[in-house]
Order: sequence, then C-alpha cells, then structure tokens
Amino acid sequence: MNTPVWEDGGWRGLPRLEGTLKADFCVVGLGGSGLAAVHELLRLGRRVVGIDAGGVAGGAAGRNGGFLLAGLAKFYHQTVRAHGRDFAQRVYRATLDQIDQMARETPGAIRRVGSLRIAASEEELQDCWAHLEALRTDGFQALPYEGPEGQGILLPDDAVMNPLLRCRTLARQAQEAGALLFEHSPALEIGGREVRTPEGRVRCSGVLVAVDGGLERVFPELLGRVRTARLQMLATAPIPPRFPRPVYRRWGYDYWQQLPDGRLALGGLRDLGGEAEWTLSSEPTLQIQQGLEGLLAELGVRAPITHRWAASVGYTPTGLPIAEEVRPGVWAIGGYCGTGNVLGTLLGREAAWALCGERRPGAVFFA
Repeated sequence: MNTPVWEDGGWRGLPRLEGTLKADFCVVGLGGSGLAAVHELLRLGRRVVGIDAGGVAGGAAGRNGGFLLAGLAKFYHQTVRAHGRDFAQRVYRATLDQIDQMARETPGAIRRVGSLRIAASEEELQDCWAHLEALRTDGFQALPYEGPEGQGILLPDDAVMNPLLRCRTLARQAQEAGALLFEHSPALEIGGREVRTPEGRVRCSGVLVAVDGGLERVFPELLGRVRTARLQMLATAPIPPRFPRPVYRRWGYDYWQQLPDGRLALGGLRDLGGEAEWTLSSEPTLQIQQGLEGLLAELGVRAPITHRWAASVGYTPTGLPIAEEVRPGVWAIGGYCGTGNVLGTLLGREAAWALCGERRPGAVFFA
C-alpha cells in the first residue's frame, strides 16, 4: 500500500504556489528540518515562504519509525572515536536540548519513554557496554538493561513520536504565525535570489533546501558526498502491551515501537537488500517486507499486517550531515544517515540563523 501507519486521513492539505511572491527567505522541503527552519526564521522576524514537491512530511519526515534519539547515527562512543570528545559532547547535548524543545512544541505528538539499544550478538553486547561507559563518563544518562526485549542499554532521555502528526502540527502553527506554505510545488530552479515552481516563483534574499533523501538529485554537485537509501517498514493491528519503549537492535538495522493504541510499527533489514536498497525508489519490496514478516515472527507477533511503506533517506560516508552553503545564497541540510528526526530539527534551526548571517547560540554545525 505504501501508506505509513501515521496517516489518519485528516489532513486538509495546502494550496499550490501560483504567481510570484516576495519574502526574506524561501525554504524548500516541508519535513521536520524545513519546518524547524521556518519556525526559527519566524522567531527571527523574517518573512518566509515554504514549498514542498509533495505534501507536508510526504518524504521520510512523515514515513519514519518515529524515534527521537540523541546524538548522531553513529553511537556515542563511535562519535567520540571518529570526531573527538568535545564535538561528540556538544552534539549530544544539543540534540538532548532539541528533544526537550520538540516535546514543548508538540506535546500531543511525543512520548518521553526513553529508548532501548538491544544486542543481537555477544559482539554487539560488548559494544553496548562501551557505549554505556562512554555516555556515563561524559555525564549523560544511560543504564544497563535486561528484560523481555533482550540485553543492552536503556537511554532514558530519548523519546518517540508520531512524525506525521508533529510535522502537520508545525505546519499549522507556522501558518498561524504568518508563514506562507505550499504543497505540490516542486522547485524546478533554485537560485539564491529566486526559486521557480511549475506555476509560480519566490523572490527572496536566500534559500534553504531541507531535503534528506534525494539531496544529490537536487544538487548534483553533492554526488559522492551523500547517497540515498530506501528504508522499509510495516505495521500490525493492535497487540497486547509488550514494548513500553522503542527498541533499536542489531546495530540499528532493526527497530520497532508499539503505539499507544497497541499497533506495532517495525522496520529495518536494509542490509538484507544489499546494493538494491541504495536507490531513489521509495516503493516497498517483496524481499525486505518478507524479512520484516520474519522479524515479527521472531518476536512472537502474530497480528495481521495493516500497513507497508518505505522512505528515502540520505547517508554520508563520514556519518556527518550535509550542512553548508552549496551555491551562493543557497544552503542545504540533509544526509542524516537514518536518524534525522532530532538532528534535522537542530540543523533546521541552525541553518535559519546562518541564512540571516548570524550564528545561533550554541550552534554545533553552523558555527
């Protein structure tokens, strides 16, 4: 069906951009990162137009697993090893702050339940202990865990959300605050002073492109620095309460959360598909969906499957996101390596200040 479990059919939609508008800035992409930038620009007193080729959160922002995890996609101790302790600490603190702010902005979409990282092998369990030690050494909360889900670590500051509900709530809030937002208005040409769509154009002083999956298609100059992969999920009919916290297992290749109404949203197995999952296609495949059914059986879940869907996300070789001025007056953020719900929000806020020629207090990436 390729419909995420988050879709409730209640969104009324936004108009297409028609004619010419003038604004201080144009934001291309109305997912979580783009909407964070829109809100930050509004707080900075700027006039903002936001456009999306599809609907609000029509890409990965509204089609992911709903995890709110602090840090980068690499686990904390890996980030320390790859990028240094100071940088790892600053990113982790900044993303923890983002989770707090996100919960204040859209409390109805977020549950503060923590998360579990569960080991699927002895090697992974030893890595969990290294992960735990690194977090505790630097003053972050983490606990050893053993329970029905398995053995690993509990990260009490993480959370889960309904990503589509959050983005649609942010879009409504932005409109009420004065932003002009448009759906089904793909950017055909992007320059620092103008963005053109099939039926309109935005004249502005700067542009932010907040796109994760397919970013290298928007900016061919980023080829080799970011690559798009397909992530697949399914959801079941309600089951009895079993998973009070979201679970991240097998190095993050498998993940699931149980929703408040009992439904189970489960995804992963990207490694099973190999090279075929490095694709711009966002259609579910038989191979991965059958694998996910096998994972359900392994968990002892026998409920009917009600939803199947996929999304495109961007990965970088370094594990660090794209966050830069790609063309004169045109900034880009993306390449969150599968964990963009929090990181993308942080980058959206930082990028908004960069567009204005300023540095957001405490900025990590646009410093």
